[in-house]
Amino acid sequence: MSDDQPPLTYFNVGLAFSFITLDAVLSLVFGLGIGTTLVVAAVRCVVQLSVMSLILDSIFAANNPWGVAGIVLVLNLLGAFEAVFNKSKKRFTNMFPFVLMSLLISVVPISLAGSAAMRRNPIWKPNQFIPVSGMLLGNAISAIGVGSSTILKEFTDNRDKIETYLAMGASRFEACKPVARDALKLALLPTVNQMSVIGLISIPGLMTGAVLGGASVDQAGKLQMILMFMISASSALSVLSVMLCTLATVCDASHRIRPDRIYGTETVLSGGVKSLGRLVTRGWKKVAPRKLGGGRS
Repeated sequence: MSDDQPPLTYFNVGLAFSFITLDAVLSLVFGLGIGTTLVVAAVRCVVQLSVMSLILDSIFAANNPWGVAGIVLVLNLLGAFEAVFNKSKKRFTNMFPFVLMSLLISVVPISLAGSAAMRRNPIWKPNQFIPVSGMLLGNAISAIGVGSSTILKEFTDNRDKIETYLAMGASRFEACKPVARDALKLALLPTVNQMSVIGLISIPGLMTGAVLGGASVDQAGKLQMILMFMISASSALSVLSVMLCTLATVCDASHRIRPDRIYGTETVLSGGVKSLGRLVTRGWKKVAPRKLGGGRS
């Protein structure tokens, strides 16, 4: 923090957390069913950012390229886990290694090329390369989750349409092309919309941070342009790679749809939250009658 601005504490974080609490209460009052999801996501945000701050502080201080490579690999592993098990309700066989490979071949090279475009020297400078890689990963994970869920849902719900194309002599990629095209458009829609309104309606985070850090508005704007192009390229490349792996898995070389390779109906996080909710509910049902009955048998 700058000298003229007091440091932030967890008390300030708690004040901001009250906004989430308000949303959760409104959800409970109106029966929207998103209160638990909001609170769990907010708690995850606090825990993850606290741990990340501790780790990155030592990585930045060490200024070691191997430390940067290690943290980027860990981020990609965690990103692949998030995309497969928490962003995708449906999954396919060997999805985790495919997603991890797609993230590595899209995020890492584009991060390196983008650092060169930003004229960073060295390009692996920790306090710049790691945050940029993290932003690319975050957008790629969301895009992969939307794209893979959409295409797997089509294979489950509209299997007969794809099988009709295959029966008429189309190859597996020709039969699946319309599905993949629609899924790709849907996955990249948030990124395209963000590029469309950035600078006109919204002031992006990197540009705001650069200006607050003392950079000129002109330089901050150019940095944001480069970052947006990096985000678009990495998201498109990662989603396209995952989709090719998906099509090759759920529609085999004999041009047959393989529903046995599609599994999962909910995310690990939502399943865990539901299990925790059921556990709390059962415990309350056991305790509540005793309290209401005054301890009488």
